[in-house]
Amino acid sequence: MLTVEKIGGTSMSALKDVIQNIILFNRSGEQLYNRIFVVSAFSGVTNLLLENKKTGEPGVYHNLANFKDFHKPLNELVIKLKQINKTYEDLGLNIAEADSFIEKRIQDAQTYLENLANILSSGYVSSEGILQAAREILASIGESHSAFNFTNILRQSGINATLVDLSGFNDHHSYTIDQRIKRDLQHIDFEKTICIVTGYAKGTEGIMREFDRGYSEVTFSKIAVAVKPEEAIIHKEYHLCTADPVLVGVDNCYPVGNTNYDVADQLADVGMEAIHPKASKPLEINDINLRIKNTFDPEHPGTLITREYICEHKRVEVITGTDKVIIIDIYDPSMVGTPGSDLEIMQLFYNHNISYNFKATNANSISIVIWEKDFSKKLIHELEDKFEKVTVEKAAMVCLIGSNMDRPGLLAKSAMALADKHINIKSAGFALRKVNIQFLIDREDFDTAIIALNKAMG
Repeated sequence: MLTVEKIGGTSMSALKDVIQNIILFNRSGEQLYNRIFVVSAFSGVTNLLLENKKTGEPGVYHNLANFKDFHKPLNELVIKLKQINKTYEDLGLNIAEADSFIEKRIQDAQTYLENLANILSSGYVSSEGILQAAREILASIGESHSAFNFTNILRQSGINATLVDLSGFNDHHSYTIDQRIKRDLQHIDFEKTICIVTGYAKGTEGIMREFDRGYSEVTFSKIAVAVKPEEAIIHKEYHLCTADPVLVGVDNCYPVGNTNYDVADQLADVGMEAIHPKASKPLEINDINLRIKNTFDPEHPGTLITREYICEHKRVEVITGTDKVIIIDIYDPSMVGTPGSDLEIMQLFYNHNISYNFKATNANSISIVIWEKDFSKKLIHELEDKFEKVTVEKAAMVCLIGSNMDRPGLLAKSAMALADKHINIKSAGFALRKVNIQFLIDREDFDTAIIALNKAMG
């Protein structure tokens, strides 16, 4: 059966395990084929190219964006990527070919970036489009590097592997991402080869412009929709578990066997991504099942996510949350009975391109929860200009999530579990479908709350 599979950056950096646990596990001969692998850059490489996703530490891109010399960090990048190449020599990577490939790719990229920098410094054009093009060029290098190395290693070991580089370097045709995918895959006989495809895909719409760092899963999703596989699979370095094993202990949680796309969206909304929500929608709409597997536990079937699954028993499937949110409470006595107060607030959020993941209302106030990284002082000032009082508090959110957990007493039981640990609930809520019960609490209580809820629901 044809599968489309995604390998994340952490897993890609453990290529030996990937080959043993994914490529070769329980397979030989023709069973090796009929698989398309969409690969991320090796762990940390995209951070060097753009910026560190977690800390914000600048990469090559920020030198160009701030009119600084980007040649030195590009040269340092070549050295770093060659060092990475060296680590795969024992797997059979042809070091000379790999080094030559990355030297040529970065040399070409440097030419493009120099042209962009010259246009940018002229001051005659808007910087937004130029800088976005620079991000696209730089991002593509990471996936091209890892895909080339992976393909080369497989070929050296006697496996027929086909490199599909969707980065479009030196290809000046104006294709959309979907058109490029269709063009580059249409003549491949999947039954006779393993396809190694770059997670970055060049297109006229700009994959980073629309999806930023979630682009590799979007490419994975688009390929799956194009070829209609029996199953789509994402290989991660962990299982999708009922709770964080680091917090609650490995003996107090277990991998989720089955769930649905609605639950996957709820998880993504609090940062526990089984899959990027913009990548999951096409799979869901086209009724393509998604499996989440642990690269380092190949015998485990993983978590199967389908469109129609509803848990047979009423229970909580996952307990999760985040301690990186902010509550913005907007109060004004004129709200009561006045249509449009909510609309006015939401328009300001929209103007600042800020999404929220929780909202609660009463007669005179509306509390909205956003990610701390999206916080904007300008937004707060604009809210203060229009409403009597605006309060901002750092907070944490803990969630009970499941496809079938609408049972009497669940809210009371979970609230009591928090109260028993002297955890005050700042706010709470759930929609009518009751797939996600959310509690807002103090940040310092986050770990204790997850452990308490996990114990109470166990």
